Amino acid sequence: MSRDVRDRFRELQAAGLFLMPNPWDVASARLLATMGFPALATTSSGHAATLGRDDQQVSRDELLAHAAALATAVDVPINVDAERCFAGASSGVADTARQIADTGAAGCSIEDYDPPAGRIDDITVATERVAAARPPV
Repeated sequence: MSRDVRDRFRELQAAGLFLMPNPWDVASARLLATMGFPALATTSSGHAATLGRDDQQVSRDELLAHAAALATAVDVPINVDAERCFAGASSGVADTARQIADTGAAGCSIEDYDPPAGRIDDITVATERVAAARPPV
C-alpha cells in the first residue's frame, strides 16, 4: 500500500468520525469499497469463520495473508484487527505490527483483552503494547 493510502487513513482519523465496515473476505471488501466507504477494517471473527474456525483461532501467518489479500484488492485504507498481535511481550507486538504494515495495510487494532488471563490488560500494559506497535516517525 502506498504512503498515499496511509496518509489518507491518517487524514480520515484527524477529521473525526467515519464509518469503517468489516469485510470478511476479498469479495466483501470489494463490494464495500464500491459502496463508497472511505476505509475498511478486517474482522478477526469473520475471517476465522471463513476458515471454519472460532475467533482467535487463526495464525499470524494466516492473518498476514488475509491482510495482504484485502490491501491489494481495494484502493481504500485497510485497518487490521490484529487481536493481541500474537505476542505476550511488547517486542512481539512491534514485530507483528511491522509485518502487518508490510502487507500494505494502513493500520491495525490491538485488543486489550487477554484470553488466557481472562481479563483486560492494565492501562499501563495496554499503553505499552500500543506504543510498541507505533512505527517511528
